[in-house]
Amino acid sequence: MKIINHRLLNDDGTACRYQPSPSVGGVLAAQYLVMHFTAGRDAASSIASLCNKASKASAHVVIGRDGGVTQLVPFNRVAWHAGVSRWQGLEGMNRYALGIELDNAGRLDRVGSRWQAWFKASYPDDEVLVANHKNDAPGTPPCGWHTYTEVQIAAALEVATLLVGKYALRDVLGHEDIAPGRKVDPGPDFPMTSFRARLFGRAQDTEEVLTTTTALHIRVGAGAGFAALPVSPLPLGTRVEALQKQGNWWRVAVLDTVAGDMDVEGWVNSRFLRAAT
Repeated sequence: MKIINHRLLNDDGTACRYQPSPSVGGVLAAQYLVMHFTAGRDAASSIASLCNKASKASAHVVIGRDGGVTQLVPFNRVAWHAGVSRWQGLEGMNRYALGIELDNAGRLDRVGSRWQAWFKASYPDDEVLVANHKNDAPGTPPCGWHTYTEVQIAAALEVATLLVGKYALRDVLGHEDIAPGRKVDPGPDFPMTSFRARLFGRAQDTEEVLTTTTALHIRVGAGAGFAALPVSPLPLGTRVEALQKQGNWWRVAVLDTVAGDMDVEGWVNSRFLRAAT
């Protein structure tokens, strides 16, 4: 993809999907990129909502779970995605930031044997990360978070890389960063540490560091049927690095000393990991 006249084009010069939103402000000279989740049922319904004048909301781009990209607002115009927000002395981040929405149901509640979104749709365990939000108060129990797809994150990175290069953006932020306490997106499953590193080449972030969201068993193989290692369970907040992935089961290297052991590797359920902050 490429950007010409503040619109996304495919490599062959044809326009990417464009569905204009009426919720547009004045001229934008962006300094930041803000990542969101839609908290919606699917990309089509979220796009329809953001293109409905009555919603008084918009974003520059929506990215589906299949990696499909739809632009709603030109990149030189203000979109209404941030609301009441602030960052490093700036107030009202719509005036300073581009916004990308990722199709994702967001925060989920456990209902019976499945996880349920606010709009009552249910999601299986293999689409859910169980974790606390980084802005949760101490003692808050973890909840479910709809996971992103690999193609979705890859598409987001491609678009974000174009935006950072074209508009010389200073940083990428979450809605949760500029409106803490009011917003929780893009949430614990979004790999902000590695995403930012890929965009800005920050050497200290080249390897994604994860932390355990609860006391977590680490096993000799990829599954609950395998024996736990002697150091198991890893304490809440233990730092690990992913080495290999088989579905929800990831082989990790433990970066902290656990039970006196400084060289631990094994398999954990990735639903109980989150990006370190």
